[in-house]
Amino acid sequence: MSLARRASGAAAAVVGSRLLEPDHSPAFDFVPRPRANPARLDRADRPALGELGRAAQRVRARDISCAELLEEALAAVELHDGSLNAFAELLDGPARVQAKALDEELAGDGWRGPLHGIPVSIKDVIHVAGVPTRAGSGVYRVVPERDASAVALLRAAGAVIVGKATTHEFALGVTTPQSRNPHAPTRIPGGSSGGSAIGIATGMCLGSLGTDTRASIRVPAALSGVVGFKGTFGLVPADGLVQLSWSMDHVAPMAGSVADAATLFDVLAGTRLGRFGGGDVSNLRVGVPGGGTEGADDQVLAAFNRALSLIGEFAGEVRPVDRPDAADFEAANAAGLLVSRCEAAAYHGRLGLDRSGYWPETRDQLDAADQVAATAYLDAQRLRKILAQQMLRVLDDVDVLAMPTSLVPAPKLEQADDYLLILSRNAIMWSLTGFPAVSIPCGTTSDGLPIGLQLVAPPREEASLVALGTAFESALAPVG
Repeated sequence: MSLARRASGAAAAVVGSRLLEPDHSPAFDFVPRPRANPARLDRADRPALGELGRAAQRVRARDISCAELLEEALAAVELHDGSLNAFAELLDGPARVQAKALDEELAGDGWRGPLHGIPVSIKDVIHVAGVPTRAGSGVYRVVPERDASAVALLRAAGAVIVGKATTHEFALGVTTPQSRNPHAPTRIPGGSSGGSAIGIATGMCLGSLGTDTRASIRVPAALSGVVGFKGTFGLVPADGLVQLSWSMDHVAPMAGSVADAATLFDVLAGTRLGRFGGGDVSNLRVGVPGGGTEGADDQVLAAFNRALSLIGEFAGEVRPVDRPDAADFEAANAAGLLVSRCEAAAYHGRLGLDRSGYWPETRDQLDAADQVAATAYLDAQRLRKILAQQMLRVLDDVDVLAMPTSLVPAPKLEQADDYLLILSRNAIMWSLTGFPAVSIPCGTTSDGLPIGLQLVAPPREEASLVALGTAFESALAPVG
């Protein structure tokens, strides 16, 4: 029996073992509800700025042109992309045309906002008009006529599209094995938004648009040392995608800092999170679930504990919480696997492609999902709703949950398959339930591999993540 079939069978058994009342309805058209009493936050007097924000200030002040900023990014592409493979397709020609036009607008006082002239990449499962979307596959190629809505929003805000970032095939994995970790080329960058993370970590772009269905923004962010910011399900438009799971796909930004990710998210979701970056967080209560560290690598655990100690110096409270426990994470991983794989199999069944040309692991996942009983899928959707309700109750008593993003640092390429479920174990719960979550670098291993801190908030309380995340980055900066 294949690995994927064993995993599907085990997931169905876990879901079936949870006590589900007969009247529990499935989580169809899932939109997580906000809690009744959101955290109280004050606006920052001086919002935090990351590299993207500082570049935007330089562009607006005419200290650097859009064209010059682009050339800096393209020089980094020339230096790094040959060995790391961040781009499926470089769009240097169209990007130069776009940057020149934006400089002309700026000369006429036509500043579009904080993304004016900022170089970004787009994950190669998201459509960019006139550019092939290949989804990391050798058998899929579509040239869309229109941008995905999220791409159109970035373009309208003045972002310059440098290229299409590499992805795990059809976003069905957490390794992106055709690419390499920017801190250790023998290791994976994480996935499925691996190319996005590589590009930001090496200066090939200042931001990227990716997707997160189970862990695909936060795992590569943690393993490659950047920030991945997944908002509440449904806040960012998710049309124009090669879908993985219609009820779990999140379109989300990645950047070099929480403030920069918030700037991108504000454009994508029409929010104003940036004003909370650098604000007072002394009233925020942080909960630490013991289940979030079970099985963690020693160096990951040490870095996480140091991060908690630092957060304790400026947050209102840091204390243990009982849930989510190990059983909750197991249930979420099982339900998330069944929901996402079954919906992916239904989508691919209509694509009409020859699966023999897929990567073996991708084909195996879809073939296994074809055999999952409809009742198992429905029970997974029912369990999903129960878990969301339970996690909302946990977050009635605290404002943010903290845990390692990934329990292990980036594995070596040849060992990656041994860690597939471990890499995403702490992340899947929050895509399944649709809660906002951010991964922030919080240290490195003795050999320089990044470690990620994951913060989770209730639905539509992304501002708590921005406020706490920027405070943490500010406190961490003097010591490394």
